[in-house]
Amino acid sequence: MSYYVIADEDTVLGFRYAGVPGEVAENPEQALEAFRRVTSSRKSDVIILTEDLAAGIRAAVNHVRFVLQTPLVVEVPGARGPATGRPDLLKLIQEAVGVKLTT
Repeated sequence: MSYYVIADEDTVLGFRYAGVPGEVAENPEQALEAFRRVTSSRKSDVIILTEDLAAGIRAAVNHVRFVLQTPLVVEVPGARGPATGRPDLLKLIQEAVGVKLTT
């Protein structure tokens, strides 16, 4: 699988250390331009976006998720941490499958 990250500078740098290419987007306009370019190239199987950037381009993200269905779009917390009010991953899994996970 091939991955691509569109995020703030710190998040992109962190993913680059793991071998994931990407680019910095500082606002929704830059994120939308990069997102459209990457999705239309069809070279990435998974696009990783920070939650705040994904929120700023929600219509485009939802179009890829629900209409095109590929590539897979994953939202991760940015350098400032998870968005306020957003449940953590363990809670989401618990709600989705009904299994309580412990760490």
